[in-house]
Amino acid sequence: MRPTASIVIPTRARPAYPEVALSSVIPQSARAGAEVIVVNDGDDPSTAEVAQRYGVGVVALERRSGVSAGRNAGALAARSDLVVLIDDDVNALPGWLGAFISGAEEYPGYEVFGGPIRAVLEGGGPRACGRESAPITSLDLGTQDQDTELVWGANMAFRRRVFDRVGPFDETLLGCGDEEDWLGRYLANGGRIRYLAGAGVEHRRVAADATVRALARAAYGRGRAARRYDIHRGEAPAKASELRTLAGCGWHTVRRRCANGVVLAAHSAGRLREALSE
Repeated sequence: MRPTASIVIPTRARPAYPEVALSSVIPQSARAGAEVIVVNDGDDPSTAEVAQRYGVGVVALERRSGVSAGRNAGALAARSDLVVLIDDDVNALPGWLGAFISGAEEYPGYEVFGGPIRAVLEGGGPRACGRESAPITSLDLGTQDQDTELVWGANMAFRRRVFDRVGPFDETLLGCGDEEDWLGRYLANGGRIRYLAGAGVEHRRVAADATVRALARAAYGRGRAARRYDIHRGEAPAKASELRTLAGCGWHTVRRRCANGVVLAAHSAGRLREALSE
């Protein structure tokens, strides 16, 4: 019997995160008759042990290939008509999977779906003034289902036929832009995306990963990747614009005494560093 959904979790050598993700997903998948596939990027033994303990399917990528490759490998291995992607560092909230399955039935004219992503930083994370977004991926379009043009791979579902039609995620877009690129191809062909308010997850950072230093280091890398994606699209701002943005982030940090401004500045610095290397 074909599963009601195929839940794909790409991960790379940090077993404590997928441990929480699986503990939140498995009860829901068991009730719904869905399958769970862990994509073990780099074939890490500790990740394989966690997956084996939970009794889920595993796709092993011998070489570290990135999250886009993991999503592609999981989608190709999926046996259901509905593929659900989550990142390894999320906690699926009650009703999450049911909302995706029922949403796919309720909205037959849609082929891609997404849900709320609430950022959760252990200890509250860096001090923020409230004028900027969370330092990790988040999404909140409200409490009602609605149309949207962007959802994130941390919490996304699509009908398998879309993957066959649109093609895979671009594995050359390392660190940024793979979802936008893939969704752009889908929308360009008349596709529609539905935000499902009940399909919520928490996006987690814990322990050392929740410090300003770690968040800023990650933001710097994302900034460089974001600049490369803008070049890929032919929409990269001028270097002077990147410099002004960095200066603005620095001013924001000092004026508002906002530690989250350090993370924003790191992202901007990454963009500028990439621009100067062009």
